[in-house]
Amino acid sequence: MQHIDQIYIDGAFVTPHGTERFELFNPSTGRVIGTVRLADEHDARRAIEAAKRAFATFSVTHKTERMALLRRMHEAVEAKEQALFDAIVEEYGAPVSRARWMAKHAASVLLDAIKVLDKYEFVRRMGTADVVMQPLGVAGLITPWNSNAGFICGKLAGAIAGGCTAVVKPSEMSAIQTRVVTEALHEAGLPAGVFNIVTGRGDTVGAQISAHPDVAKISFTGSTAVGKNILRAGAETLKRVTLELGGKSPVLVMDNADFAQAVPLAIQAGFMNSGQACIAGTRILVPRARLAEFEALVRDEVLRTQVGDPRDPATLVGPMVSQKQWERVQRYIRIGIDEGARLLTGGEGRPDGLEGGWFIRPTVFTDVRNDMTIAREEIFGPVLSIIAYDDLEDAIAIANDTLYGLQAYVLSTDAVAARAVAARIDAGRVLINTLTHEPAAPFGGFKQSGIGREYGTFGLEAFLEPKSILS
Repeated sequence: MQHIDQIYIDGAFVTPHGTERFELFNPSTGRVIGTVRLADEHDARRAIEAAKRAFATFSVTHKTERMALLRRMHEAVEAKEQALFDAIVEEYGAPVSRARWMAKHAASVLLDAIKVLDKYEFVRRMGTADVVMQPLGVAGLITPWNSNAGFICGKLAGAIAGGCTAVVKPSEMSAIQTRVVTEALHEAGLPAGVFNIVTGRGDTVGAQISAHPDVAKISFTGSTAVGKNILRAGAETLKRVTLELGGKSPVLVMDNADFAQAVPLAIQAGFMNSGQACIAGTRILVPRARLAEFEALVRDEVLRTQVGDPRDPATLVGPMVSQKQWERVQRYIRIGIDEGARLLTGGEGRPDGLEGGWFIRPTVFTDVRNDMTIAREEIFGPVLSIIAYDDLEDAIAIANDTLYGLQAYVLSTDAVAARAVAARIDAGRVLINTLTHEPAAPFGGFKQSGIGREYGTFGLEAFLEPKSILS
């Protein structure tokens, strides 16, 4: 049983002013494994004050100094990989194959920021002006539970590379992971106040950060509904805002696709991170003439997809993060059935043989129309919808008929045709025959999937403001 009683403000671990205790669970068993004492509005204000003081000196550091800090941060987080891996599996329930990638990713994003910063020019000549890219100020970084350590390190890397100081509000559901990361970053020896980490609720700590006049920038990853609230809260002081929000990503399977390769890719895209991923490919678009063939292969592929103990290397789908999330996914499965979609595999309840824990039966619906609830709303669990299309124009129209536009997938044996389709899909990223990640490329969404971009040069410039100097 772990009891976390401290937050991190101004270069030190301190006891929160807040007194609320929040229980931490192992989602594979549903049992309590610890508690965390939550910060409150007072703690958020203290952290913002510390970040504001530190900004005065940190904002004028040279990029070589910031690169050295990022390298120390990378080394410190990398040294904690095993502890972070264990926390991700126990507290979040990620299957070990995914958890290992997540633990490594938390360190690698810091190296990625160094590469960008090394080549970045903060002063450029444009006509008769010198354009200086200036740090924005204090950045509020609000992170979700589905990849907690990676989001903390990734957002913090961008802020520090840009010369900003930061107040991080991680999900209270990921407090063990947060403690591992915080201890690592403390050991890296950054100047006091450059980063502060206050674990608390969104409606207290998050709300304070979002509205505080001394916070110049907000970077938030989470639901579209919460993102809209943050945007409203920041409007009064015209905060610069980066929002990476929800998704309902299409997997467009072209008529010429090799189904032996396309089906496993489509299932992996949909069930990645146990379905708890904003980029999950949850709408699978299939040519109507080949629908029966595709359905048969999907049914077999899902039956081979192991769900259960995340420490079993064969497991691909772990539990939902919480009882609340489990109930949410169950509700959507019932809605799919009630609206007339045909259950191809899976369904309500827990998988056979799993009596405890927040496990979902990997579920695929077919005969889904794009106006059904399960095709419109983000479920955030291992529930996929197969939607038939008549021709390529129909497929592109269905792919784009959504409030979201975060990521999309195109599966085809014709690379030229696939790129032509990708060019017509409204999404921040389109992956062709792959599930890869490119840290140098911008990441973010069209429409209600967000505002702004993270990663690479675009991610760095999200923490900078251009200033023109003429003489």
